[in-house]
Amino acid sequence: MADITDRASQLEEQQRNRALAAQQARGHTNVPGALYCRECAVRIPPARRAFGGITRCIDCQSLQEMRERR
Repeated sequence: MADITDRASQLEEQQRNRALAAQQARGHTNVPGALYCRECAVRIPPARRAFGGITRCIDCQSLQEMRERR
Protein backbone atom coordinates (compact mmCIF):
# COMPACT_ATOMS: atom_id res chain seq x y z
CA MET A 1 0.00 0.00 0.00
CA ALA A 2 1.29 3.43 -0.91
CA ASP A 3 2.50 5.64 1.86
CA ILE A 4 0.31 8.69 2.51
CA THR A 5 3.23 10.99 1.63
CA ASP A 6 3.72 9.22 -1.69
CA ARG A 7 0.01 9.54 -2.47
CA ALA A 8 0.08 13.25 -1.57
CA SER A 9 3.07 13.77 -3.86
CA GLN A 10 1.31 12.00 -6.72
CA LEU A 11 -1.83 14.06 -6.22
CA GLU A 12 0.17 17.31 -6.13
CA GLU A 13 1.98 16.36 -9.35
CA GLN A 14 -1.32 15.55 -11.10
CA GLN A 15 -2.84 18.86 -10.02
CA ARG A 16 0.24 20.79 -11.13
CA ASN A 17 0.23 19.08 -14.53
CA ARG A 18 -3.47 19.86 -15.00
CA ALA A 19 -2.93 23.49 -14.03
CA LEU A 20 -0.01 23.83 -16.46
CA ALA A 21 -2.01 22.22 -19.26
CA ALA A 22 -4.94 24.57 -18.60
CA GLN A 23 -2.62 27.58 -18.64
CA GLN A 24 -1.15 26.50 -21.98
CA ALA A 25 -4.61 25.84 -23.42
CA ARG A 26 -5.67 29.39 -22.59
CA GLY A 27 -2.79 30.63 -24.68
CA HIS A 28 -1.32 32.95 -22.09
CA THR A 29 2.11 34.11 -23.01
CA ASN A 30 4.98 35.90 -21.36
CA VAL A 31 4.41 38.79 -23.75
CA PRO A 32 3.29 41.84 -21.79
CA GLY A 33 -0.20 43.12 -22.40
CA ALA A 34 -0.93 46.30 -24.32
CA LEU A 35 -1.13 49.58 -22.42
CA TYR A 36 -4.27 50.63 -24.30
CA CYS A 37 -7.25 48.68 -25.63
CA ARG A 38 -7.02 48.09 -29.38
CA GLU A 39 -10.79 48.61 -29.72
CA CYS A 40 -11.54 51.72 -27.65
CA ALA A 41 -8.10 53.08 -26.63
CA VAL A 42 -8.94 52.98 -22.89
CA ARG A 43 -5.91 52.33 -20.67
CA ILE A 44 -5.76 48.67 -19.57
CA PRO A 45 -5.13 48.28 -15.81
CA PRO A 46 -1.74 46.83 -14.81
CA ALA A 47 -3.38 43.87 -13.05
CA ARG A 48 -5.07 42.87 -16.32
CA ARG A 49 -1.91 43.40 -18.38
CA ALA A 50 -0.05 41.09 -15.99
CA PHE A 51 -1.79 38.09 -17.60
CA GLY A 52 0.25 38.74 -20.74
CA GLY A 53 -0.92 39.03 -24.30
CA ILE A 54 -3.94 41.16 -23.36
CA THR A 55 -5.02 43.54 -26.14
CA ARG A 56 -8.53 44.60 -25.03
CA CYS A 57 -10.06 46.17 -21.93
CA ILE A 58 -12.51 44.04 -19.96
CA ASP A 59 -15.58 45.63 -21.57
CA CYS A 60 -14.34 45.18 -25.14
CA GLN A 61 -13.16 41.63 -24.42
CA SER A 62 -16.58 40.78 -22.98
CA LEU A 63 -18.28 42.14 -26.11
CA GLN A 64 -15.89 40.18 -28.33
CA GLU A 65 -16.62 36.96 -26.46
CA MET A 66 -20.39 37.54 -26.78
CA ARG A 67 -19.97 38.06 -30.56
CA GLU A 68 -17.97 34.84 -30.83
CA ARG A 69 -20.68 32.85 -29.03
CA ARG A 70 -23.32 33.80 -31.60
